[in-house]
Amino acid sequence: MAWNREHAGVAAAPAVAIDWSVTAMTEAAGRLAAPGAWDLRRAAAAVSETVWWVTLVDATLVRYHPRDYERALASKAVRRRKTEEALEGLRYVRNQMGRSVDPAEFVCPAAGDDSTAWAWRALPEPRLGGLTPRARQWELSRYRAYQARLAGRDIVRTFARCTEFLEQAAGLVGGGAPPGPGTPRLRGPPVHDTAHRLGWSAWRRRHQARSRTSHYRRQAAARP
Repeated sequence: MAWNREHAGVAAAPAVAIDWSVTAMTEAAGRLAAPGAWDLRRAAAAVSETVWWVTLVDATLVRYHPRDYERALASKAVRRRKTEEALEGLRYVRNQMGRSVDPAEFVCPAAGDDSTAWAWRALPEPRLGGLTPRARQWELSRYRAYQARLAGRDIVRTFARCTEFLEQAAGLVGGGAPPGPGTPRLRGPPVHDTAHRLGWSAWRRRHQARSRTSHYRRQAAARP
């Protein structure tokens, strides 16, 4: 976070790109929360998509707008520790899926009478022998957050907590007061014209390329 604070605003993600990403994130979470019986594969695919969007929005705000992100975390409407641990646990899921772990490995039927509910599966500690000590420490921290805040808990509720916080943080970008609980975002819905769609699409591809390059570099640096 310290590096991000020093470089805040440098090549910052445009507000319209953040709006589009937040909209995609909330739509993905909404599809997962929709009533209906899903089989494991379909539920896992929906979880995978939502994890991708949540961690993308989270990473964008942390990287480009750390002060707004911190302001949102400091809001009385946010349970900071639980929110931070939930997001850290989702980063662990993202990293594991990036290493070709099947999304279904993270999902199991929730305990109780509701046969349509899904929970995060408790997982064994990952094998991290090929990582550097620093990378191993980071990944273990994320794994422990997953076990503490996600494992055994309702998946829809996890996403509801994280998306609500990220919407609040995104609402601060460009200046603004943190919205209260249940308050809709002050910015209107994204403009659905071709220019905005193409602009957002180009930004997303650049962001994905940077993320992929950074991921490969970290993997290479972690090899002994």
